[in-house]
Amino acid sequence: MLTYYPSLKPNRLFTLAVDKPHILHGEESGNPNGLPVLVVHGGPGAGSDNNARRFFDPDIYRIIMFDQRGAGKSTPHATLEGNHTEALVADMEALRNHLNIDQWILFGGSWGSTLSLVYAEAFPENVMALILRGIFLGRDEDIDWLYQKSIRSIFPDYWQDFMKPLAANDRENIVASYYKLLTCNDEIHSMAAAKAWSTWEGRCATLIPQPKLVEKCSAPAFAKSIARIECHYFHHHCFLTPNQIIEHAHRIKNIPGIIVHGRYDMICPLENAWSLHQAWPASTLNIIRQAGHAASEPGIMDALIRATREMAKMFSR
Repeated sequence: MLTYYPSLKPNRLFTLAVDKPHILHGEESGNPNGLPVLVVHGGPGAGSDNNARRFFDPDIYRIIMFDQRGAGKSTPHATLEGNHTEALVADMEALRNHLNIDQWILFGGSWGSTLSLVYAEAFPENVMALILRGIFLGRDEDIDWLYQKSIRSIFPDYWQDFMKPLAANDRENIVASYYKLLTCNDEIHSMAAAKAWSTWEGRCATLIPQPKLVEKCSAPAFAKSIARIECHYFHHHCFLTPNQIIEHAHRIKNIPGIIVHGRYDMICPLENAWSLHQAWPASTLNIIRQAGHAASEPGIMDALIRATREMAKMFSR
């Protein structure tokens, strides 16, 4: 089973000013003249993960990573002002132009798969291929699965902790109630809500519990950005029209893609990947046994590295 390439440091760091007040943090690593790939992180609000560089052969790939608005090292931290899907797509296009790239591969998981798909459907001529993991389609039913109706029956113990910040009469619309807490002026209650939100997701993300992942999710800075920005997006239906990604899938019909999805993904059910694959004939769907949602799970990691190798061979030809 394949595992990460060796640790890799960036060749350079840079910033890109977009709409005020947002300044994006970016980096490049690997081969400066290699096959360009943009790593699109999840959340929204999670920020880049250093291990994401390690899915790619650094002799072959020009690896580009950036932190989306309000996430990671982008500033201002955790801000919701001007933070919406259309703006993030525009930022990706601004980044491509800034780096003088004609076409690139998009590599994204979870919300990163959502944003990659929305970008590819808006700018198909700029996308060579897509490698996507843990498909999230941004529909109301996908949000309700995780935060309202279905998953609580699988994790009732974790759900109990997730509900602690909410009064009993605030649980009819959980996302809306959390949004009020996460955007209130009471820093103590807001941070408690952020930790509960982020920890809930971290606990549900893997088939086998990963304490280090849960610890990362409960760290204050990470919890604040991912909880505030995720809830902001989910409260506003991800700033997408109903079933937008599937309805517009014909726009990427000629773009090759590899989809990697865990059979037991509790964050984003397998049906998401299945629906996307049916609407996108140029894609290949790899269903990973004994895996959940996280890219760090062995089966998911193996499949993603195989996908990057396959794309390298495809475009070297």
